Amino acid sequence: MNESITISSADLIRNTVRSRYGKIALERDRSTSSAGGCCTPTEAAKLGYADTDDTSVPTGANLGLGCGNPLAIASLKPGQTVLDLGSGAGFDCFLAARAVGPTGRVIGVDMTHEMLQRARDNARRGGYTQVEFRLGEIEALPVADNSVDVVISNCVLNLSPEKLRVLTEAFRVLRPGGRVAVSDPVRTADLPPEIANDPSLYCACASGAASIAEWEAWFHAAGFVDVRIRPKDESREFIREWAPGSRVEEFVVSATLEAVKPIP
Repeated sequence: MNESITISSADLIRNTVRSRYGKIALERDRSTSSAGGCCTPTEAAKLGYADTDDTSVPTGANLGLGCGNPLAIASLKPGQTVLDLGSGAGFDCFLAARAVGPTGRVIGVDMTHEMLQRARDNARRGGYTQVEFRLGEIEALPVADNSVDVVISNCVLNLSPEKLRVLTEAFRVLRPGGRVAVSDPVRTADLPPEIANDPSLYCACASGAASIAEWEAWFHAAGFVDVRIRPKDESREFIREWAPGSRVEEFVVSATLEAVKPIP
């Protein structure tokens, strides 16, 4: 399945998203944020995290921008290498570091300079020597071929205008037998024009959401097997808070997306 987005429009989307999340990274008092959508902080417990997860990482690492908990399905093991696509301020990276231990490695990739600075500051303050953050776009990952065991991401893939490229890159960097474990919004019904054409709702993790059928086609086109996508209807409760009054929760839900790179 091909994506009908031109290079110019793809760059416009990326620049808009980069600008939006750069501003979020600079905000110190999240309670005063005027940003809507998944830029609106969501309590960690609603996303599937344990109460202790929020307190076990450096203050400011959890910006509440996710739509689930990819680590709940990642099945991480000590010594593994984990890659987080769109790592933000580092919350999931630091939780992954706890799972893979001192012999493991965690790489976070983000295209926003301000987020990277915040994540790197958090890593230094927390003493996370096995975690590093790299500047890059998830459609062109600054990561070597066949070097990663698990790719995670939280409410980021929907922001990409070229989702097949993202999955092709994830396939490239994964070792044979490696896994994708992602939380991301999926579209459950056709979006009305007022949502589909609203740039602010793209940045708000709504209008960029793809359907389950689209995701399945892209995963298979990239080479993955054992593709499993599970929508979570209960997520409509907090998705309603992303854009109050827009009815976005009638068309988009959070889901877990899993897939495996086959062993030749």
